[in-house]
Amino acid sequence: MSQTVIGIFDNSTEAQQALQQLISAGISQDRIDISTPGTSGSTTSSTSSSYTDHDDNDSVGNFFRNLFGADDDDNVRSYSEVGRRGNIITVHAQSAQEAQSAAQILDEYGAVDIDERAEQYRSNTNTSADVNTSGAIPIIEEELQVGKRVVETGGARIRSRIIERPVEESVRLRVEHVRVERNPVNRPATEADLANFREGEIELREQAEVPVVGKEARVVEEVRLGKDVEERQETIHETVRRTDVEVEDLSTDINRTSTTNTTSTTGTTNLDLDRNPNL
Repeated sequence: MSQTVIGIFDNSTEAQQALQQLISAGISQDRIDISTPGTSGSTTSSTSSSYTDHDDNDSVGNFFRNLFGADDDDNVRSYSEVGRRGNIITVHAQSAQEAQSAAQILDEYGAVDIDERAEQYRSNTNTSADVNTSGAIPIIEEELQVGKRVVETGGARIRSRIIERPVEESVRLRVEHVRVERNPVNRPATEADLANFREGEIELREQAEVPVVGKEARVVEEVRLGKDVEERQETIHETVRRTDVEVEDLSTDINRTSTTNTTSTTGTTNLDLDRNPNL
């Protein structure tokens, strides 16, 4: 079942970011409409032509009236007031799950609260009307608010890898060699010689030392990462603005005007007395 999801953004940057995220989430671009204030163009189709006209029968009002129905005046009025000042993204979702996903993306990327923003616009309008009617001038004063935020300024990374290097070590090895000696002898055989006059064998084996290599792993150094924290005092130089009201006393001008008129009248009276000596 098709569902319509609408998000209104204060600026086009947020709207474009939300649009790209909707497309990345798998929503086809031909099911997404985007309109910006004061234009009639959109990514795929247009949903508004003017955001400066506050007539409920303009294209924005007609769009939301068709969406909510002619009887839902509250939603039509609220969405129209906010929509004329913002960037509208309309998503034609094909399922409830897709509509919920689109709504989450629009909220995450800065879609405004329609009811809250519409009430704010109405409040601003009423306040302006009251000021103009009563002749009051609001005194506005800026206050300097200094906060802190954390930014990355650098760092260090430890990366370990295995390297090989050739080593040499000398060792003395002993090798045995069997030597056969034959010495010519010419003497009469003794009884011992006769006792050994039989078959037999004598064996003498050779031995040799060969190198034996072993390895032992030993920890020779440890490398760690740590942080040293220092604090510094910084003075912020900024300017703040305040409404300055100058009150002018108009009673001085009124008194000056009254004095001039009195002098003129007295002069006229004196002229009349000169012309009529009977008075």
